[in-house]
Amino acid sequence: MKTNKVNERIFLSSPHMSDEGYEMEYVKEAFDTNWIAPLGANVDGFERELAEKVGSNSAAALTSGTAAIHLALKAAGVGSGDIVFCQSLTFSATANPIIYQNAIPVFIDSNYETWNMCPKALEKAFKKYPEVKAVIVVHLYGLSADMDKIVELCKKHNVVLIEDAAESLGTYYKGKHTGTFGDYGIFSFNGNKIITTSGGGMLVSDNEERIAKARFWATQSRDQAKHYQHSELGFNYRMSNVVAGIGRGQLKVLDQRVAKKNYILEFYKRELGGLEGLEFMPSNEWDEPNYWLSSITLTGKVRPIDVFNALETENIESRPVWKPMHLQPFFEKYDFVGEGISEKLFENGVCLPSDTKMTDEDLGRVVETIKGLWI
Repeated sequence: MKTNKVNERIFLSSPHMSDEGYEMEYVKEAFDTNWIAPLGANVDGFERELAEKVGSNSAAALTSGTAAIHLALKAAGVGSGDIVFCQSLTFSATANPIIYQNAIPVFIDSNYETWNMCPKALEKAFKKYPEVKAVIVVHLYGLSADMDKIVELCKKHNVVLIEDAAESLGTYYKGKHTGTFGDYGIFSFNGNKIITTSGGGMLVSDNEERIAKARFWATQSRDQAKHYQHSELGFNYRMSNVVAGIGRGQLKVLDQRVAKKNYILEFYKRELGGLEGLEFMPSNEWDEPNYWLSSITLTGKVRPIDVFNALETENIESRPVWKPMHLQPFFEKYDFVGEGISEKLFENGVCLPSDTKMTDEDLGRVVETIKGLWI
């Protein structure tokens, strides 16, 4: 089926409001009660409902996933000169808060089995930097990391574990939600995530005292006093009541979105499986991914740039796999522990359109365009 640029654009992953209009019910309530400013029933409700959904004791609704990582590091006691191990294959938002705290990132390689932090590389890093203060692991594209081994290493070395689950809300590792294995977990509700609040994030933890402290910091660290008094550095990180209302509505359709993401990946596997040099993102028996972005690697004659160009010609969005942090100009001066697997995944990786509003016709356009490169 030959297409051209006049076809409607197919996006990588765009916002998808519920057909039932759940979001508008909560937003309308915020308007009707004039709780437009930060805090309110929707903020409280979203924190409670998200925590219940993933099985965590407490949650703090914030302006972004980046803010959540920042406050997790602060809650972990990370400060100037402290070393933090961070997965290299990720978006920069995972690593930036380390610098906010004037700490020192050491980047850890991935493995082919999970595309996430390699436990063997992490073990080597512990031997090289026994004084490390925290570890940030990522569940890339909705694939869970090998959490048993990573949790074991962190406990062995008495190090705080932070899970960047920005891309993995709805993913299970051995029957338990990602984001709930470490001391702190973070989620993102950016516009391209599996559910969205337009922009926002959530910090979760079983340590209710630390979450309460994070809420305090996120509200400009305003002390209990009639006048404005601040004994600690604060941040303007609290989610608004309107945005939280969108999140409450979106949370109701999370399972539907996960099901559609799985459908999209299976469609691609059925239609593209067997093409020479094309392999799909890994699958493990202990992992139930949300498959936020269906991703492939190409190691034959067809290269990622060929796919990007062909899809864009047909008005279809695609994306490279994240460029590892240790290769980024800003971060390249920091140490990296591994064998360069994350670099190979970046060089060979392609994220295919995974928009939950895609029809079978849309998916057909994608696969026919890709198949054409093998003719």
